[in-house]
Amino acid sequence: MTAWMLRTETGPAHPTSGQRKSAEQEGGASARERGASRVPGGGALRVPGVLVGAVALTMLACGGGVAHGAGYGGGFGASTGHGAHGAPVGATSTSGAGGAGDPSRRDDAVTAGGSSWTRASGVFSPPGSFVPSDALTYDTRLVPAGARVEITEFADPSGTRVEARLRGLVPGRAYGMHVHTSPCGADPAAAGPHYQHRPAATADPVNEVWLDFRTDEDGDGSAKAQRDWAFREGGARSVIIHDRQGGAGERAACFTVPFGPRARG
Repeated sequence: MTAWMLRTETGPAHPTSGQRKSAEQEGGASARERGASRVPGGGALRVPGVLVGAVALTMLACGGGVAHGAGYGGGFGASTGHGAHGAPVGATSTSGAGGAGDPSRRDDAVTAGGSSWTRASGVFSPPGSFVPSDALTYDTRLVPAGARVEITEFADPSGTRVEARLRGLVPGRAYGMHVHTSPCGADPAAAGPHYQHRPAATADPVNEVWLDFRTDEDGDGSAKAQRDWAFREGGARSVIIHDRQGGAGERAACFTVPFGPRARG
């Protein structure tokens, strides 16, 4: 997670500062009495950039709208609207923060009988950021820090549906996206190869889960894939965003998502 710091400088007072001083004198209240702080010479005391950056970091960590705002149709951390996403009705639901200390991440899960619905959302930041994130961007030109991702999986005896929604990317651009076998890491290669239902030597959109998409004029995009098979337990652990569509491409970003049956224990 990246905190944006404001550059601060000291300088002469604003041209209207003298008018403010006169008004204070006429009202009989001093700057000290009104809780204002000033530097010698009458200039207003600048708020330290580190304080502003800390506020921005806190907002981002709590899911606030530092980049492109919050919302997006009830997704990206919202715990409502399960039915609209295909969740089983009347099921047991759990929700909360997820990931290894990532404050920007939110996971929701619903189970009923032989069906399950899960959703994971996060905010991208470069590897090694001050606040850890399960959503990593390796190319901030294509996936800016602060961009958002949400992955939803619905599984029942008939198969698996995976949906992706993204916000804050480059407007009007095509991206590739696939489910991969391992969690994200600082090295883009850490996520391993594409997840395959049956081991094969070549990439195949039917044997894998491809979520290629194109962003709109606001940089938002979405994709979905329906398969008549289920993920193996522990076999699918992330999604990779690629710089182009198709079966290959440079890895621009990664989001750790534990797909499929959850480990028993």
